[in-house]
Amino acid sequence: MNYFNTKILLQLLITYYKKQLNVKIEKSYILKFIKFIIKMKLSLVLLFLFVFEIIPAQNTSFNSEDLSIQSSIQGTLLVPSIKNKIPLAIIIQGSGPTDRDGNQKGLKNNSLKYLAEGLYHKNIATFRYDKGFFKQVLDGTFDERKVDFNDFIKDAINVVDYFKEDQRFSELIIIGHSQGSLVGMIAAQEKSVSKFISLAGAGQEIDVVVIDQLKKLSPALVENARKSFDDIRVNGLAQNYSPFLATIFRPSLQPFMISWMDYNPQLEIEKLTIPVLIINGNNDFQVQVSEAEKLKNAKPDAVLVIIPNMNHLFKEIKGGLIENQKSYNDEDLPVMRKLIKTIKLFILK
Repeated sequence: MNYFNTKILLQLLITYYKKQLNVKIEKSYILKFIKFIIKMKLSLVLLFLFVFEIIPAQNTSFNSEDLSIQSSIQGTLLVPSIKNKIPLAIIIQGSGPTDRDGNQKGLKNNSLKYLAEGLYHKNIATFRYDKGFFKQVLDGTFDERKVDFNDFIKDAINVVDYFKEDQRFSELIIIGHSQGSLVGMIAAQEKSVSKFISLAGAGQEIDVVVIDQLKKLSPALVENARKSFDDIRVNGLAQNYSPFLATIFRPSLQPFMISWMDYNPQLEIEKLTIPVLIINGNNDFQVQVSEAEKLKNAKPDAVLVIIPNMNHLFKEIKGGLIENQKSYNDEDLPVMRKLIKTIKLFILK
C-alpha cells in the first residue's frame, strides 16, 4: 500500500466516522491503525472488511416520533426497537430559550440530541422537549414578564403524567441539565418517577450561584449584584443595579428571578426518596464541581461522578476557556462516551 493509497484511505475513514457514525476520530489514531495493517501485510480489501464489517457501526437511524403533549410541550420520543419493556428517560433542558436538542438561536451544539441518541444505543428510550417559550421566541411573541419558574416544573410534571401509563416503558427516569436539574428534582418528587439524574446542576440558590460566577469573571460587580439580589428578596424589586448587570436585573426579568430564587436545590434534592445520580465535568466553567459536591452533601446516598475534561455541554475539552466556549457552537463535537456509559450503568443496574 503506497503513500497515495494510504492518504485516500485516511480521508475515507475520517469521512465515514464523521458522517455515518457521528463521532470524531483523530487523524493520528486512524493513521496509526493503517500503518499497523500495512505492517501486518494485510490487504486493502481486508482493511475495509475489518473497519466496515467487523467493527459494529453506530446506527444512524432512529425509531423517532415528534409529540405534542400540550401547546407548551413539543418534543421528540426515541424508542429502541426491542420487544421487552425498557426505561424512559425524560430529558429537561437548561436555562434560556433552549430547544429539545440543547440549542439556542445562534448556538448549535446538539448536546441533548447526542445524549438522547447515545442512550438509544444502550436500549434506553428518551423524550426531550423544547422550552415552553421556545416557539414564542422564534415567532416574536415572547413576553418574558410572564415567565415563571413554576411553569417549567408544571411542564415536567405534565410530561411524567403523559408517560406514566405507557406500557412500553418499565420505569420513568428524569435527567435534568443545568437549570433543568432543579426543575427535574422537584418534578421527580412525583411518585411515578423511579430515578433522578442531575447533569451540571447548581447546588445553591440561583442568586448565590450568580454571585459566585461574578467573583471569578467580574469581581467589581459582586457587591452591586449582592445588594440587588437582596433588594429583590426583601422588596420584590431591584432598581439600583449596574448597567453591566441588566441581563440579570432588567425589570421584565425580575419576576422570573424571584420565582427561581424561591427554590434551594439542596432542600429539594434532600426530599427525594429514589436513587439519585449527580454528574459534573471538571472543565465546566458555568457550574463548578463544588456545586455537585453540595448536592451530594445534601443527599449523602446519591452517587456522585465527576467526569474529567467534560464541560457544561458534555463535550470533552482539554484546552482552556476559548476552546471551551467554541464548543457551544460546534455541532460536530460529540458528547463524551463516559457520560453515556455512566448514565446507562445507573439506569440499568
